[in-house]
Amino acid sequence: MMLYMLDTNAASEAVRGHPAFDERLKSLPPGQWCISAVTCSEIRFGVAKKPEAVRLHRIVDEFLRIVPILPWDAKAANRHGELRADLQARGLPIGDFDEMIAAHALAVGAVVVTDNVRHFSRVPGLVLENWLRPGPGH
Repeated sequence: MMLYMLDTNAASEAVRGHPAFDERLKSLPPGQWCISAVTCSEIRFGVAKKPEAVRLHRIVDEFLRIVPILPWDAKAANRHGELRADLQARGLPIGDFDEMIAAHALAVGAVVVTDNVRHFSRVPGLVLENWLRPGPGH
């Protein structure tokens, strides 16, 4: 069974109720999609900066209640250390949180769902899909 891990921009589209994401997520059996604990942190940070956005807080709370959130573990941390060193050595870092999400996906064998394919494509072996702008290889 394929596991899809939504990165932060993809999870944000799901929270916003983007029709393509809603349809795709509804078509998947339970347990076939998730987010990383790193993405959960980024989403919580984003809404914490907007305390007045009561409706947004409710929507995010509901999303985070239903989405499986994979814990950051030693396997993900070990993969991250190797990935970060490789990307830095090649002069192609993608940012700490994205590197953590990519490493987490690699550690669990998940496909990363993102609208930032160009950015994540720097990660060797990472399988990507773009549910917003599907195209060849996405």
